[in-house]
Amino acid sequence: MSDTASATSRHGTLVLGDPLVLRPRRLADGLLARAFGASLDRQLAAGCQPEAAPLLAARAQDIVSLPSRRALAANWDHLLQAARRGQASRTNFVRAGRIAAAEPAIRELVRRLSTALPVAAQGVAMASVLLTDASGPVYNGHSPVTLAVALEAATAQLDPALPLMSATSAPCG
Repeated sequence: MSDTASATSRHGTLVLGDPLVLRPRRLADGLLARAFGASLDRQLAAGCQPEAAPLLAARAQDIVSLPSRRALAANWDHLLQAARRGQASRTNFVRAGRIAAAEPAIRELVRRLSTALPVAAQGVAMASVLLTDASGPVYNGHSPVTLAVALEAATAQLDPALPLMSATSAPCG
């Protein structure tokens, strides 16, 4: 990779449209993407394409980085360890039995998050939202989605063989 290409990829954001362009990433976009991370993660997890908006692109760029994915994998691993030890407190509403039962699926999720191969932002966002959403199956015993189904969906989106960008875009807003 040339010096120009590497500098562009570090400081640019790919934006699809007519025509395909690489826009410089603004510092403000990166800061706002962190501030609104949870909301942007939900949009990415729902299938919004990162190229649809500068903040989505900045957030996607951050969460797909290997250090970010490995940190998320470590959080999943920590959750699994706590569930296996049966740790519970008044402030810990984790469904330990469900989590321990889903250990093989969680291990696969952790493995895919930790791989050095590039993965789509949607899968990383799905894993993050699943871990942090209080209404989801990790914390809510009445969640309409089971933990097994949610883990399977996130893991499927972390397949390095999947295209990183899609020709179609989910409605975002």
